[in-house]
Amino acid sequence: MTIQIRTLAGVAMLLLAAIASPGNAQESNNEESEPQTTRQAQAVSRSVYEVIEKSRVLVEEDKFAEAIEVLTTRAAKSGNTEYELANLYQYLGYSYHSAGDTKAAIGAFENVLGISSIEESMRKSTLYTVAQLLAMEERYDESLVRLDEWFGLELNAAPDAYIFYAQTLYQLGRHAEMIEPLETALAVAAERNTDAKEDWYALLSFAYFQQENYAKIRDINEILLETWPRKRYWLYLANAYRELGDEVKFFSSYEALYIQGHLESESELVTMAQLYMQHEVPVKAAMLLEAEMERGRVEKSAKNYKLLSQAWTLAREDERSVEPLSIAASMDDDGNLYVRLANAFLNLSEDDKCVAAARAGVEKGGLRNPDHAQMTLGMCLYNEHDYGDALRAFRRAAGTPRSAGTATQWIGIVKLEMQRQEQIELAEAQAVKRNQELAARRAEAESS
Repeated sequence: MTIQIRTLAGVAMLLLAAIASPGNAQESNNEESEPQTTRQAQAVSRSVYEVIEKSRVLVEEDKFAEAIEVLTTRAAKSGNTEYELANLYQYLGYSYHSAGDTKAAIGAFENVLGISSIEESMRKSTLYTVAQLLAMEERYDESLVRLDEWFGLELNAAPDAYIFYAQTLYQLGRHAEMIEPLETALAVAAERNTDAKEDWYALLSFAYFQQENYAKIRDINEILLETWPRKRYWLYLANAYRELGDEVKFFSSYEALYIQGHLESESELVTMAQLYMQHEVPVKAAMLLEAEMERGRVEKSAKNYKLLSQAWTLAREDERSVEPLSIAASMDDDGNLYVRLANAFLNLSEDDKCVAAARAGVEKGGLRNPDHAQMTLGMCLYNEHDYGDALRAFRRAAGTPRSAGTATQWIGIVKLEMQRQEQIELAEAQAVKRNQELAARRAEAESS
């Protein structure tokens, strides 16, 4: 998450408002007049005003160096009242800021704060300005000090001030401390019947995320989605539901993202398919995967074809599960998927294809359970009446303790079937022989 400190804004207007106008300027023919009383000092002489006005024009003309020189020269003269110096330094700070010299601007504004007699309004505005400039210079600790001073004087702070404070805390990594000013900003906005901003809630959600407070994250993102239905807020909300153990709402919020067209990456789309499978709607999972693989947003990889096959299997669409599983098996590094494909063909009673897939799996190798492959191969061969190869497959399977019992039973079945077939063949041979003998006798009798 990227947080940007707000830049200094409205400084020129603030400064101009603080500077005495010609009508209020003290009339004096002596620029170097004696210090005046505190009350009288809250005005500038005409000469000081003219200097400030000249510098203002120079700044507007982008003649920053000239403006700075005019102000610096006047500030260095003796006879300036504290109020005049405060105004000169304040406008000098603005001139430096306009010239892009933030460090020098801070120094000028700090000079204003060093004058103890300045009015509270000027002190407040200058403190806030210095806090902003320090933040721009990434001097966040110092910025917070000035902000704390400002809050000590400002009894009716606007929500933006609390947001600025929270942003500064963010830059310092003090995430837990962000919560109070952010919550205060929202409360003040509500009291003043003003709209809270999207980034306020987003920043608060981030702060609570750092505390792993998923109930708060849920509540905040539900608020965000009412006005700003953005993808990231749906994702944050979905994650909060998952962390809170609410799988139903996690699924529904993630599906809302999909329906609204917010899911675009392969990982997001595959996750949606997996969720459909978990929530017993595998048909939607299969249709999603087929569509997105065709669109190119989901890769036509062995893993994804395998997932597609699983989806169709769960949907009890065994015939539709075969093709993606076959593709996955051909792409995979080992023969395990071929064995799974063989079992699929076995269930579909496509025994010739079962035999071919099982043999392909054995040949490709890398099998996790080679005995299971031999068992499947043996059953398919048995169904194909290839009892010799079936017997050899079951004998190989019997060499593994795990399959020994079942394989031995099948060996017995195959042997019995082979014996039965032998008996049938013998009986058929005998019948043929008898028929031949009878035919021969009949022919002999007819000829005699």
